[in-house]
Amino acid sequence: MERARQISDSIELGIVLSLIGGFMDAYSYIGRGGVFANAQTGNLLLMGVHLSQGNIALSTRFLMPVLSFGVGIVVADIVRTRLGRTIHWRQIVVLAEALILALVAFLAPEANLVANCLTSFACGMQVESFRAIHGHSIATTMCIGNLRSCLQSVDSYVFTHKKRYLERALLYFGVILTFVLGAVLGNLCVDMFAERAMLVASIMCMFAFALMFIDREQQFVAHTESVAHHTETTAQKTTKLFSPHQNSRIYTQASHQQSDMSISEEHGAHHAG
Repeated sequence: MERARQISDSIELGIVLSLIGGFMDAYSYIGRGGVFANAQTGNLLLMGVHLSQGNIALSTRFLMPVLSFGVGIVVADIVRTRLGRTIHWRQIVVLAEALILALVAFLAPEANLVANCLTSFACGMQVESFRAIHGHSIATTMCIGNLRSCLQSVDSYVFTHKKRYLERALLYFGVILTFVLGAVLGNLCVDMFAERAMLVASIMCMFAFALMFIDREQQFVAHTESVAHHTETTAQKTTKLFSPHQNSRIYTQASHQQSDMSISEEHGAHHAG
């Protein structure tokens, strides 16, 4: 279970999730009517613009993904609360995300609102479930916080020359770059596959799920080997303790102690007499 938690904040998984995050944003904006899957700030901005223009109906197109994003956060938190102590709940979230994105890929253009809501729901689950990489707070579905942390780390490195700040800055920069590459990939896939492009993101989610599953299997094998080694070592110590040679030594030591006690008693009796 401990190792499973470690893989959930690994660089490998973070890269895959950042690719997915950039992909989903590009897909929803380019292929589903100019709505952001992840960037809810942008959706709120566009909603406000349309409200100011009196386009109430059009503004709801941007409001619904925001609400769906919030529901995704709540659902992921419920999964963590209810199942977090018994299983690796993040695997469930990634698997659910893969299935949702696969469903989105088969929705017609007339169902863009539903597609965007489902995509934002999946993004909400992802942002709630994966908050850190190597112990550093990092988002895989948006960049503004990562950009701030990256520049802060660069500033700290310039003034302190401590290597850990440079490594942290490179980590944030790598996540940002991966997000951008995901957006590039999303645009290319939309051009080639239209609505079906989201299947690529679904496949990437399954790859992330496999990364977590394989790591859990490896950890289980390592734990089993550790238990077997501990059991074998204990058995060897027990066998050595109760071996005939060891028993003979114990018996000899006990005999010597008993003999010494007898001599002491005889000596004491002699003086008493």
